[in-house]
Amino acid sequence: MTIITKTCIEPYIDSFMRCFAEANYKHATIKEYRNLIRRFGLAMDEAGIAPSALTPDLAEKLGRAAEPQRTGTIRLYSLGRKFAAHLIEICVAKPVAPTPAEVARAELLADFETYLTKQRGLSPRSIHHTLRFANRFMDHRFGADMFDLTSLRPVDAVGFVQHLLSRGRPYRDKSAVTHLRTFFQYLFARGVTATNLALSVPKAAMARDKRLPRHLSPEGVEAVLDWVRRNPRHGVRDYAMLLIMARLGLRAPEITRIELDDIDWRSGELTVRGKGKVHDRVPITAEVGEALSRYLREERGPTDCRTLFVTQRAPHRPF
Repeated sequence: MTIITKTCIEPYIDSFMRCFAEANYKHATIKEYRNLIRRFGLAMDEAGIAPSALTPDLAEKLGRAAEPQRTGTIRLYSLGRKFAAHLIEICVAKPVAPTPAEVARAELLADFETYLTKQRGLSPRSIHHTLRFANRFMDHRFGADMFDLTSLRPVDAVGFVQHLLSRGRPYRDKSAVTHLRTFFQYLFARGVTATNLALSVPKAAMARDKRLPRHLSPEGVEAVLDWVRRNPRHGVRDYAMLLIMARLGLRAPEITRIELDDIDWRSGELTVRGKGKVHDRVPITAEVGEALSRYLREERGPTDCRTLFVTQRAPHRPF
């Protein structure tokens, strides 16, 4: 193993690594992060950048230049951005003042969030995704420059949808166009645009041969369950989730919203958090109860999160 000499960021590495340890990252992952961040510090030394002068954008640029060909799951530029944020948090580096364009966008999105909450009555989950796509549209159309929403035209809406659908893999989420229409309806309601551009957003069609099948035969369902049950990688969690779909008829969003307190082991019932804040109770079969019990005993990572199903990689968060 190559030994990396001490760099200008050495005094701050331990506190940075503690953040990952507190989030229950594995020891091997933390060790790899430590080696990577020391390599990043070496790049800072070569570029003559002091820790107090590091910003998230500068860290990303430096990380991409120092390791442009890395193909693993841990990217140097991403870790560099986190390290820059850590230096700001511990008051080593100064926070970067937002640009006028960033301030204007933040104010617009805050007003949009108020509109979604009070006028549309959307759930926090729907609001999150709608704001995310509105932000992505503005990134695509204006970049980091000051935006002029009065200049928007139907071609801008069409161009953004084409951008989403032109990626190398099929775009499975059709809700993107719904979120975009909601954003344009908001702009029209506020009088920002002269016309309702929501009417110009095309549908996110997909060729039949690229779609996932809408239904599975009973034999197909059992084949999927059998394969997942025997999968050594996250099979216990995935089997429990798919079994709830197959036996209790829950949808994926309902499964990811299940919390630990929703399971009543004594009465054998599960509280289902459906659409519109409607809660129902369904009986838990012995088969489902055994799968859930095994997942909680063997595979659920250490976390303070009350959501039942969490990600396998630390920090163990809800989907």
